[in-house]
Amino acid sequence: MADGGIIVAGGTFGLGREITLCLAEKGWPVLAFGLETRQVSSIAQNAIPGLRDEVENAGLDVTFMEADISSEADVARVVAAAIKKFGRIQGVVNNAAIGPLGTVLDTDPDLWDQIMAVNLRGPYLMARAVIPHMAQNGGGSIVNVGSGSGWGKANMAAYGSSKGGLYALTTALSLDHFNDQIRVNSVVPGGGGIVGGISLGRVGGARDKLGPNAPGSVAGRVVNGYDLGNTIAFLMSDGGQAISGTVIDVGCFAGQGDNRPPNKTNEKK
Repeated sequence: MADGGIIVAGGTFGLGREITLCLAEKGWPVLAFGLETRQVSSIAQNAIPGLRDEVENAGLDVTFMEADISSEADVARVVAAAIKKFGRIQGVVNNAAIGPLGTVLDTDPDLWDQIMAVNLRGPYLMARAVIPHMAQNGGGSIVNVGSGSGWGKANMAAYGSSKGGLYALTTALSLDHFNDQIRVNSVVPGGGGIVGGISLGRVGGARDKLGPNAPGSVAGRVVNGYDLGNTIAFLMSDGGQAISGTVIDVGCFAGQGDNRPPNKTNEKK
């Protein structure tokens, strides 16, 4: 394992919480941040106190901050705190996101801008803040958490556009900073039925409504944050030092593409 620590944006709730715990359990010092107030389309709130108690009881090295990834000032504050704590930032996980559903007709411009601010501007701000530090300290790893909606899905016009932009940003960063030994990759939770702040927010917090018919994963269950965390840990490690510009599907492609409901008028009677 390389020296340094990892920042996990959106690392205090849902999938991000499990990513934080997974990385910490593998021995990485982690700085996890998020917002404690409930955001649009999510049930995540007031997560830090309970999670702090959990990591302290487990003896894990995790620092928590409340910060907004869409705020340049907050991102600068997080990065400065990480450098002070770790000495060197080895990696960043851009997991923070909001995911309201809707077509372009029922997504008003302010909501569109809000989604882009968190899901696309946020990773841009994080990259812009950490890359100079990484370039001066032997490189590092940035992992962006994508979505199957980034290839285009029904009723996800704004969310899907933000995640499609994130794929493009990932590739651009990997090319632009190849010679700085900064590797940049995307991981995508796939297969449906995933329990997280966004997915629960879309169904009013009702876990039983999440993917009863989802394909899940080849493991015979839905994907969780530890599945993502294990993949991210590899990308952060020396074992992943030659991998950049990739999209790794953590789950199955069956849930990654077209999600149109069946057209009942075309069904055989």
